[in-house]
Amino acid sequence: MSYFQRDFVAQSASVRVRFGPGTRHEIADELRRLGASRALVLSTPQQADAALGVAESIGALAAGVFTRAAMHTPVAVTEEAMRHVADIKADCLVAIGGGSTAGLGKAIAYRTDLPQIVVPTTYAGSEATPILGQTEKGRKTTLSDPKVQPEVILYDAELVTGLPVRMTVTSALNAIAHAAEALYARDRNPLSTALAVEGMRAFAAALPRVIADPADLDARGETLYGAWLCGTVLGQVGMALHHKLCHTLGGSFDLPHADTHAVLLPHAIAYNAAAVPELLAPVAAIFGGTEPGAALHAFATRMGAPMTLAELGLAEADLDRAADIATQNPYWNPAPVTREGLRDLLDAAYHGRAPRH
Repeated sequence: MSYFQRDFVAQSASVRVRFGPGTRHEIADELRRLGASRALVLSTPQQADAALGVAESIGALAAGVFTRAAMHTPVAVTEEAMRHVADIKADCLVAIGGGSTAGLGKAIAYRTDLPQIVVPTTYAGSEATPILGQTEKGRKTTLSDPKVQPEVILYDAELVTGLPVRMTVTSALNAIAHAAEALYARDRNPLSTALAVEGMRAFAAALPRVIADPADLDARGETLYGAWLCGTVLGQVGMALHHKLCHTLGGSFDLPHADTHAVLLPHAIAYNAAAVPELLAPVAAIFGGTEPGAALHAFATRMGAPMTLAELGLAEADLDRAADIATQNPYWNPAPVTREGLRDLLDAAYHGRAPRH
């Protein structure tokens, strides 16, 4: 099947990507390749040991460690990190972790244009994009800038073998969301569609194997491959309703990022499938069934994903406010975005009902 379109524009960033078990041991070589000698190693508090391990492994090339990266990239944390960057005169950033750590590296790079090496430990895909999402005063905003795009990505399957099964599943569905929304993006192109389809295929094939055996390096490697493809797609085309809702719930209600993607994805895709069924047909073909939203809901259920906004900590009384925030600023979406429609979508996601379309 060809994904040819009569008219399109495609653009790809120049990024060095390395795959393979043990690639994390090549950070020093990548720093030298960039001409860097004073790296700041970044992580969340939970992965501080990993950051310290990286600093030890690169020896004199490490100028410091900052382990306060946080979910949704709070501006206050970035400002604190910026002071550390200045104090140690950092000339490069090494981020080891998931989307929170990659986000902090991007936020620093946006302000300094320092080169970045990212070593992902989840499937978030943030490392593959020039997109930065930041939270300040209870609102999450996004921007896209070439300075935000990491220069080097090292995908090491050994680093994700210890990722807990629940986090594995939610992180994978987060990545799948990038690909699913890319299928109907207003600025989609044949390459973005091909990447999206291949990325979802990789997850559909490998995620069940990872759940059966979390230490399976081949399966873990294939899920990282899917994450890279889905993240690359996110950096090429615009997102719509699903990502808008996730940013609303994350930025304004502090819900966990990947879990929110996992719960909302089937409902947002079902909402848009009514308008563009032909564009979302690959989703049903890959995950099984005839309706894209239902196929994703069934797949998420089989994988043991969280299925309700209630279990993520959202109060039912907050659904109205969430619908209000998500419809305050108009944005493009293939199906008309109405407050009533979003309120119904959120209600179904809150209670865990299967998508109706």
